[in-house]
Amino acid sequence: MKDLSYLNKYLLKYKYYYIIGGIFILISTAFAIVPATLIRETFNLIESGFQEYNEGNIYVKDEILGNVLFFAIAIIAAAVFRGLFMYMMRQTMIVASRKIEYDLKNEIFFHYQTLPLSFYKNNNTGDLMNRISEDVGKVRMYLGPALMYGLNVIILMVMVIPFMFYINFNLAFYSLIPLPFLVVCIYLVQNIINIRSEEIQVSLSNLSTYVQESFSGIRLIKSFVREINFENVFKSKSIDYKDKSVNLQYVLALFFPIIITLIGMSIIITVYIGATEVFEGNLSIGNIAEFLIYVYLLTWPVTALGWITSIIQRASASQRRINEFLEQQTDILSSKKEKVELLGKIEFKNVSFRYPDTNIHGMKDISFKINPGESLGIIGATGSGKSTISNSIMRLFDVDNGKILFDDTDIKNLDIQHFRRQIGYVPQDVFLFSDTITNNILFGSENKNYENVKHASVNADLMRNINSFPEKFETKIGERGITLSGGQKQRISIARAIIKEPKILILDDCLSAVDTKTENIILENLKKVMLDKTSIIISHRISSVKLAKKIIVIDDGKIIETGNHKNLIDKRGYYFDLYNQQLEKENVRN
Repeated sequence: MKDLSYLNKYLLKYKYYYIIGGIFILISTAFAIVPATLIRETFNLIESGFQEYNEGNIYVKDEILGNVLFFAIAIIAAAVFRGLFMYMMRQTMIVASRKIEYDLKNEIFFHYQTLPLSFYKNNNTGDLMNRISEDVGKVRMYLGPALMYGLNVIILMVMVIPFMFYINFNLAFYSLIPLPFLVVCIYLVQNIINIRSEEIQVSLSNLSTYVQESFSGIRLIKSFVREINFENVFKSKSIDYKDKSVNLQYVLALFFPIIITLIGMSIIITVYIGATEVFEGNLSIGNIAEFLIYVYLLTWPVTALGWITSIIQRASASQRRINEFLEQQTDILSSKKEKVELLGKIEFKNVSFRYPDTNIHGMKDISFKINPGESLGIIGATGSGKSTISNSIMRLFDVDNGKILFDDTDIKNLDIQHFRRQIGYVPQDVFLFSDTITNNILFGSENKNYENVKHASVNADLMRNINSFPEKFETKIGERGITLSGGQKQRISIARAIIKEPKILILDDCLSAVDTKTENIILENLKKVMLDKTSIIISHRISSVKLAKKIIVIDDGKIIETGNHKNLIDKRGYYFDLYNQQLEKENVRN
């Protein structure tokens, strides 16, 4: 219960639901016991009336049948009231568990969003989804059915078992003998069911992940004609899932036969011992009928003990997994949380960073300064550290050494969310949602002005494509923008960034999928958009950065050259060689 103690704050929050639910359980249990006493009185009445009838009192028959009818109506009424309070019991305790499930999922999801990128690198998406869906579902079973039926079991046993022993000790003792065995058997079978269910869940998760990857990469699969290979792997994973499911059904098949057998034994013992006690004059026939009802009432709660124990174990294991993630805290913290309105000055002072998982140096003693409204071009080969600089500007991680200053304020002192809202960021890896073009462009904007959407689309040179779509801006794109070309996706991402009217715009190699003509149009449009704002253009193509006021050349995480386009050409160094290489490739294409 140590892991489940985390949920106590939610139990306190919804304590009135559980208290009222407990009262409803108490009342419904009382109404469950009433029919047993009424049946006892009915049988005893019939027995005594039958004796009088045989002795010649023919008028007693109508009186007895009238009383039996009255008891029958009372039994039906008790059943109706019991059902009503059981309904109310579920409407309080199960509803409370659903509310806690909602709160817990929201807490986990919010916590996920606070964690740094390193967390997502170390954990796969399937596992993250499992903990917020499957694990929370198992925890809800503890908060709802387990607590509800556990309380029901306790109240029923406290009310019924002492009363059974009060009526007749021998009959109570022998009729209850099979029930502990029933608890143990159900517990053991349920544990096997749980283990095999976990195996099925893992198999299903693997199958779902494989299918998702297959559909996401369907273009590649078709291009390389790998459909049969993927079909064979899918078949293999499906067989594994089927075999595990069949194995589970073998165990489930034992569940009800065990219950029925042990219940039948309890009933046989009750009838036999009860008959013995009747002949000895210790009980009436009505008492036997009453005990059969009590045995029936105790069967489900006793059976539920094993089930409840199993649910609690599974919930504990799931909550432990959830706690592992909830205990992880982000290391991207702001000590002062200063909400500064940025002017656009950025300064790197001897900044170094090494990726902890690979030990690769992303930046080595990087220093540069950009004044408000200026443009900076960052160029270098793939893997040289360009994106590391852009990610550090967004503070997606903290650098190892040196300082990053915005308007002479250390980035670590800035309120992270307020700071990031003032930056327009176009990442190298474009991600689009399965939604309309309009909603994808408006994703990062607080101002839902559709005129701004059109204006941003014009500046991103997107209007030609949008006008060619039947539904224009309301065109729904597929998952990750699968229905669009690479260049279209990049331009939507650019429109998404500039619609924010940011103080700082970062373009991280986001024009690689567009042709040179479109690239020039976009850059010319962006010059007008970012006239009084700071812009950082990161690329491996000189055509993207040559218009920047200042260019830095990166190689192996270090700045090797600095200047504008003309200065760097005149130096005849790395930048000059790169320029000639790209110029030759362009001439070959033409």
